[in-house]
Amino acid sequence: MKNIDNYNFNDKKVLVRVDFNVPLNEKFEITDTTRIDAAIPTIKKILSGGGSVILMSHLGRPKQGPEEKFSLKHIVPYLSKQIGVSVKFADDCIGDSAKKMAAGLQGGEVLLLENLRFYKEEAKGDEAFAKKLASLGDVYMNDAFGTAHRAHASTAVIAKFFPEDKMFGYIMENELKNIDKVLHETKRPFTAILGGAKVSGKIEIVNNLMNKVDNLIIGGGMMFTFIHAMGGSVGKSLIEDELFEVALHIVEGAKQMGVNLYLPVDTIIADKFENDANKKVSDVKTIPEDWMGLDIGPESIKKFTEVIENSSTILWNGPMGVFEMDNFANGTKAIAEAVARATEKGAFSLIGGGDSVAAINKYGLKDKVSYVSTGGGAMLEYIEGKELPGVKAIIG
Repeated sequence: MKNIDNYNFNDKKVLVRVDFNVPLNEKFEITDTTRIDAAIPTIKKILSGGGSVILMSHLGRPKQGPEEKFSLKHIVPYLSKQIGVSVKFADDCIGDSAKKMAAGLQGGEVLLLENLRFYKEEAKGDEAFAKKLASLGDVYMNDAFGTAHRAHASTAVIAKFFPEDKMFGYIMENELKNIDKVLHETKRPFTAILGGAKVSGKIEIVNNLMNKVDNLIIGGGMMFTFIHAMGGSVGKSLIEDELFEVALHIVEGAKQMGVNLYLPVDTIIADKFENDANKKVSDVKTIPEDWMGLDIGPESIKKFTEVIENSSTILWNGPMGVFEMDNFANGTKAIAEAVARATEKGAFSLIGGGDSVAAINKYGLKDKVSYVSTGGGAMLEYIEGKELPGVKAIIG
């Protein structure tokens, strides 16, 4: 199979689907450059091989065609600086300006197309739209793992127009390699840490991990659905009543498969959902009526960190509490630090999902874990065992 390292890019125009869906503030300044930074090695590799690069991406969720706040032109200055090349910008992705600028592109040059989602055809996976995009380049490369689970025109349909000249960029290659390492080259003990607000988004992942992990740690808002289903009183904590059966089924399944399921024993409770709320430690099963759990407590932290530090493979998705509020961030911070310590001792750690990545970045631990995934939804679906359209389009 052709790949980025064995392909001859000389004099080729390479259409690269990137994920530049980055947050912008009200002055249209990028507030988190992670996704752009991650794509730079792929772009530089093509340029150093004598090729030119045509970048296509979406940004946000524009409803009715072009909108200033969703224009990719805002990222041109930063992108140019990072690549070390003055990036050209086409104010459309398939119109005359795009065609003209793509046609005139010379080796070593970079062109960024305007937001793909200004056209509804992108999300619909429209073939005619994909063909127009395809006509701009000689080679197709998908380096947008964050959108690999979507069957969109630029991620899944376009590849058919490049039967011999399609491949992954470095981000896609690394994402798949690192997730496969966790799932298929597992060193034991294997611990999965799942947090976040809801059980509903994690059922499939729990089911698929159950026959792979040795330890399953559950924290975050989703823990209260389990505690309540098992007869605990959780006050005003977040619960999903309709998932009590599912929660009990997971508890039972863990027993049957010999998986150690760790639920918090204590929690930091608050009398309102605010950082300056009154707070105290409570047994997780006896939370007073008007209080709510917003973080895991000290005993839970102690137990969870002990399990994590004795693990050889770690997968973490979802915070342990409302870590955006500093008074309820202690659990998430402690787990992040435990994962970093385990990694230092030789464990392989994979972090994925927006909030876990934000937490790792917030505590400056990005370089202390093995791999931070750029695609939350795509990573979860891949772990769930689902086929990703953006991956299938390249490898068939």
